[in-house]
Amino acid sequence: MSSQDIPEENLPAEQDAHGAVSVADEQNPFADPGLPPHEHRVQDIDEQAAKRSERVVAFLFTLSMLLTVGFIASYVAIPHDKAIFVFPIGHINALNFALGLTLGGALFTIGAGAVHWARTLMSDVEVADERHAIEAPPEVKAKVLADFKEGAKESALGRRKLIRNTMFGALALFPLSGVMLLRDLGPLPGTKLRHTIWSKGKLLVNMNTNLPLRPSDVAVGSLTFAKPEGLEETDEEFQTEIAKAALMIVRLQPDNIKDKRELEWAHEGIVAFSKICTHVGCPISLYEQQTHHVLCPCHQSTFDLSDGARVIFGPAGHALPQLRIGVSDEGYLQALGDFEEPVGPAFWERG
Repeated sequence: MSSQDIPEENLPAEQDAHGAVSVADEQNPFADPGLPPHEHRVQDIDEQAAKRSERVVAFLFTLSMLLTVGFIASYVAIPHDKAIFVFPIGHINALNFALGLTLGGALFTIGAGAVHWARTLMSDVEVADERHAIEAPPEVKAKVLADFKEGAKESALGRRKLIRNTMFGALALFPLSGVMLLRDLGPLPGTKLRHTIWSKGKLLVNMNTNLPLRPSDVAVGSLTFAKPEGLEETDEEFQTEIAKAALMIVRLQPDNIKDKRELEWAHEGIVAFSKICTHVGCPISLYEQQTHHVLCPCHQSTFDLSDGARVIFGPAGHALPQLRIGVSDEGYLQALGDFEEPVGPAFWERG
């Protein structure tokens, strides 16, 4: 249906710059219907009603702060394995329920407070403006800045200090919920990355036989894997500790050892190096007798065990750490201390 088929009295009216209404005609059949007359809200004409709205908004923001505190308290106080019955859901994890309820409530009350503030206290006068080119001339920039200042003034943020302060409090406290979640990343490592369970006097135990090693058990050209005395596979922390403490035991002819410190830390040509590759932490397991090279199967990093386990090929960044060893009074191989540098891949605190 065209505009000519619509009765003239039903056509939209056009409002000029002075608010006068003109009827659409053939030259302008799609005239702007104009804006309806502005209706004042009760808060615009009654300061007591405005105060009530202000208290409602402040209450919502304050409630958000309390819910955020509740989130943190729930995270700390409620055991992760506790279950509760919630009708009609049934039995659910108490911690998950409390965290979801408090976090969702904190977010909702911030949003509800902001919406109520905008609908009852901020200016709701509709302003019609023409579209402008994307490029903003100086006068437009000045107008935008003036409009921003006017909007800030109309929001009453400076005058409604109760709303401002409680809103800032809610927004300041809410991010603490995310900070608390960082706790699940685990405890701070401290110096754990720098040390292993090797210490002076700990015997070197064969990983295959689970028996202490004697020098006679290590033949020239052989590769033996060892662990610290007292570390058993049934231990809860076995995987964590063996990932740092695993050893490669190799016996070389003393004349073939090129590195002076390596020779001093060895016992009759028996040297002990970390089994953990210094690239990404893979276990090294391939040994070549003639060259005394060991190869990491993951990315082919190659280390020379006759020259301080230095890197001769591959992406590894530094040599394998060496463990200083000796012989106990009973004739078993033993550690004379811990590694003097962190085991495995480099990390940001290495030094």
